[in-house]
Amino acid sequence: MKKFLETLRNIWKIEELRSRIIYTLGILLVYRLGTHVVLPGIDPTRLANLQQPSGGIMDIINLFTGGAFARASIFALGIMPYISATIVIQLLGIAVPYFQRLQREGESGRRKINQISRYLTVAILLLQAPTYIASLTYQLPPDAFSPNFSKIGAVIILTAGSMFIMWLGERITDKGIGNGISLIIMIGIIAGLPQALGLEFSARLAQQGGGLVAFLVEILILFVVFMLSILLVQGTRRIPVQYAKRIVGNKQYGGVRQYIPLKVNAAGVMPIIFAQALMFIPITIAGFAQSDSATGVAAAFSNPVGFWYNFTNAVLIILFTYFYTAVTVNPTQMAEDMKKNGGFIPGVKPGRKTAEFLDSVMSKITLPGSFFLAFVAIMPAFAMMFQVNSSFAMFFGGTSLLIMVGVILDTLQQVESHLLMRHYDGLMKSGKIKGRAGGASSAI
Repeated sequence: MKKFLETLRNIWKIEELRSRIIYTLGILLVYRLGTHVVLPGIDPTRLANLQQPSGGIMDIINLFTGGAFARASIFALGIMPYISATIVIQLLGIAVPYFQRLQREGESGRRKINQISRYLTVAILLLQAPTYIASLTYQLPPDAFSPNFSKIGAVIILTAGSMFIMWLGERITDKGIGNGISLIIMIGIIAGLPQALGLEFSARLAQQGGGLVAFLVEILILFVVFMLSILLVQGTRRIPVQYAKRIVGNKQYGGVRQYIPLKVNAAGVMPIIFAQALMFIPITIAGFAQSDSATGVAAAFSNPVGFWYNFTNAVLIILFTYFYTAVTVNPTQMAEDMKKNGGFIPGVKPGRKTAEFLDSVMSKITLPGSFFLAFVAIMPAFAMMFQVNSSFAMFFGGTSLLIMVGVILDTLQQVESHLLMRHYDGLMKSGKIKGRAGGASSAI
């Protein structure tokens, strides 16, 4: 405890780090205030009649926006349109030569990709915003809207609100601490934790006998799941790489051994998001069909604690983990880059054999990673089976838990680097907090 307090004092003594932390907290405060500003022309007192999103991707959107989606806030669409745009651009970088060329152009290419991502974000917003407004007008009674309410104005405000959030995230990344987009998502998730914790505590105290003990057991289990999620996020397989010796003049270069860290969960949370989005397909199809069997299918896939819902969800997560890992990790490119720089894996021939070796290792470590990711994703269902409040159960696993773990580790790594540069002890004695890999998808 004394060591921890000393580290906090060291953080506060570093002027640059202190100003960055204060700047980040100020930006996050602006974001949280904006999530409570209701769209002009809508009566806030009538929003209680608004149907809360439930299940699948709607829960994710409301969770990521810190409840702004259900409050009809000016930030209701949140940062998800930008995340969707960056994912699309990332996938195009695999199949489209133009985007592949931009990725190889360094900083100039990155600026062009960011500009294209912003344009695509606006296009997505201009599709999502009218849909959201149409949903509001359908669910809320007519007297919830004032005579001055304008659908076109609301669409413009929602679009501007999401772009403003994106700008706030970029300000944090440039002048604050941590990845701005990721921090905004995490703050939205954590915003619902105090209320969920209070509801669960009240519910357990209302039980006759053993309620407080059950609550403490839940907290202990949540801590264990949190620790296991850290292992999943940080787990890597280190592949040794030897570089050939080169003598230039009187100096020797190379001849050292380095390591390629292959992540156990290279796909991040994307498989969970893709799987939950696909879970809507059978429900939608069954909704259009007028038969008892279709109704039964819809009921089975709408029950978050049901066997078929969780079994199908887990299988889809495993499949998408392999797919997204294959999309984001290119063993052939890694082997070519290694060969160009005079590197080789001991005992493996350079070129095609190296690519095959890396592909084999990735397949082996992705298998346990995908199963563990699927288990973490369905943990909230197990929690709800034991009568845990649904809002609190979401923190036992799934997308929210993995995002919180990843963002916290990433932010701690940046704080650690500031401390070590000034010869202070880091937040951990090893000084080796490993954050997530960079890139667009790491924002999720």
